[in-house]
Amino acid sequence: MKIARTPGAVLLGAIGIAGLVLPVGSGARAAEVTEVTAETLVDRLQIQDLVTRYYNNFGRENAENFADFYAEDAELILGERHFKGRNGIMEAYGRAPGQAPRPPPPPRFSFIVAIDNPLIVVHGKDNTATAQLVFTEYVIEKQGEQAKVITQGKEYSTFVKVNGHWRYKTRLIKAGTTPPEGWKE
Repeated sequence: MKIARTPGAVLLGAIGIAGLVLPVGSGARAAEVTEVTAETLVDRLQIQDLVTRYYNNFGRENAENFADFYAEDAELILGERHFKGRNGIMEAYGRAPGQAPRPPPPPRFSFIVAIDNPLIVVHGKDNTATAQLVFTEYVIEKQGEQAKVITQGKEYSTFVKVNGHWRYKTRLIKAGTTPPEGWKE
């Protein structure tokens, strides 16, 4: 097989390779963002998979334990309410030891939580990462009906690698588009 080596093809290949190894970002933040490497890309995909599996839990009859997605000392912040540690997180979902079970949700044809615009930044050397994304909850009451948006908000999260696995360290859910005070990518 012969490979064309025209100056244009070589330049295009070099630009493509440079795009893979240059820092991602824009403006002043570009200098703060970790260099993209094969390892940080794998980490980013693992975090995105963790977030996707977490959100796929909502509305499932046999959902995974939400606390399993968090580090031992993690914190879940839902508006003004703070839930700390695995037991606190289980309490937030009505599954803490000794807690009365929540009543089941009303019967629905479909309940889906979609996640969009994930911005995940991996800080490779210290095994931490941040993410922000938009989530939208959709419900279809009866088959054939149009889907309705019931909630939309933003998630701002930090992650830590624990025994080779990414886990939530903090997960803050809020309305609006203004990041929480002190938020850094």
